[in-house]
Amino acid sequence: MLSIQEAGAPHEHEESLGFSTQRPDLMAAGSPAGGERPYHMIVFGASGFTGRFVVEEVSRACSAGPGGTVRWAIAGRNRDRLEKVLLQTAEALSKPELRSVEVIVADVAQPESLAIMCKQGVVILNCVGPYRFYGEPVVKACIENGAHYIDICGEPQFLEGIQLNYHSKAQEKGVYVIGSCGFDSIPADLGILYTRDQFKGIMIQCCIAYPHSNLHFCLVGTLTAVESFLTVSTGPEGGCGHETTWQSAVFGFADSASLRSLRKKFGHEPLPVVGAGIKKRGALFYSKEIEQYSIPFMGSDSSVVRRTQRYMHQDHQQSPVQYAAYVGIGGAFSVVKTLFAGLMFWLMSKFSIGRSLLIQYPEIFSFGMFSKAGPSKKQACAFNRKNKNLPEMEGTSFCLSFFGEGYSEGQDPSQSKPDAAITTQIKGPEPGYVATPITMVQAAITLLTEPQSLPVRGGVYTPGSAFARTTLIERLNKHGVQFCVANTQKP
Repeated sequence: MLSIQEAGAPHEHEESLGFSTQRPDLMAAGSPAGGERPYHMIVFGASGFTGRFVVEEVSRACSAGPGGTVRWAIAGRNRDRLEKVLLQTAEALSKPELRSVEVIVADVAQPESLAIMCKQGVVILNCVGPYRFYGEPVVKACIENGAHYIDICGEPQFLEGIQLNYHSKAQEKGVYVIGSCGFDSIPADLGILYTRDQFKGIMIQCCIAYPHSNLHFCLVGTLTAVESFLTVSTGPEGGCGHETTWQSAVFGFADSASLRSLRKKFGHEPLPVVGAGIKKRGALFYSKEIEQYSIPFMGSDSSVVRRTQRYMHQDHQQSPVQYAAYVGIGGAFSVVKTLFAGLMFWLMSKFSIGRSLLIQYPEIFSFGMFSKAGPSKKQACAFNRKNKNLPEMEGTSFCLSFFGEGYSEGQDPSQSKPDAAITTQIKGPEPGYVATPITMVQAAITLLTEPQSLPVRGGVYTPGSAFARTTLIERLNKHGVQFCVANTQKP
């Protein structure tokens, strides 16, 4: 068993439209349990690797909360370490007032401490991973004590297990449990919704531009399939991930049979396929779209998007979008390295001794992509020299491109090929430790300030299910995670 770690990130070290119309409890820093609470947000695992970045981001964004400010606290196992985080953040951001932020001592191994923490906050930002080991006690404590919950988990087994076991309980309590609010998987999940809305907008523009065409009676088009391709560019210092993300991948891959078994318990019928089926790709292929070799993306994006599409179809009668996620790996040399590392990872993760070696030596077996120390501050981010409230990257960035196709109104998807296409993109800073805190904190602020746009009842939701009718995308655009339309093909 691993020791308890205070962090998280992509997991790190340490319904009618069924949306509510009035939730003053959130706006007034109250809670589903009723009554005023001292803090809008509590960052749990604040002294862990990713937790420290989340603390910095909360301190930057705290003026956007209810009433113009966020009342917040940090929590974790060790008071001294937590106070040190506040001191370092105050110095880095030139905000001496951060030294007075409240510190709460709480430990996932001590349920009573979690209960005390959860009773003090409206929203708990859980940064303690791997979530398969340390996430459930926090979710349970939040539901029992009336605090909403947000995490940055990229582990499908944990996310889907929480939905299976806690959705009804969260509904009864009016608590929102929203997982995967980091780079895994807000860009992918909201990116699909953004692409769908932009595709419909293009069809409307087409109808206005050509009022006497065969499409003059149309209102919207139907997006039926989307492929996403992730590319990451590192700066001169290079880049790497923290070991806890690596640990989550090792344990998740080794326990993939349990995920298949878990999914059978939902008893879901397959979602209907509208229009032409999505392209079939191999395990390794050259992508003309991004002009480099690509492989399937092994994170939580496909799982999260599929859950959102099911929710939209079953609860809002929307046509489901087929989705496939890929990541670019570069040229021929990268292909050789990826094949070798993938084969070794696959073999070693099957046996306990192999898993132990993978976890003990992440830098060796990941070819430097992950390490026990994680990225240096220079690799992850540097503060803007003119304004320390704004993060500045030294060349590290991501681009998530969505290639969608569908049908203009009046076209029968069962009888014809797609006649319209769209390409959208999301661009942003280093994904794991800059973009992830941004998306997590903005999701929490959206939950606090836009309760009228959330689903009517509490429950366990994906980001897309929870935030589809909010301004979260606009908030992200203002904070450096940019959504845009790159190309369109009209009928």
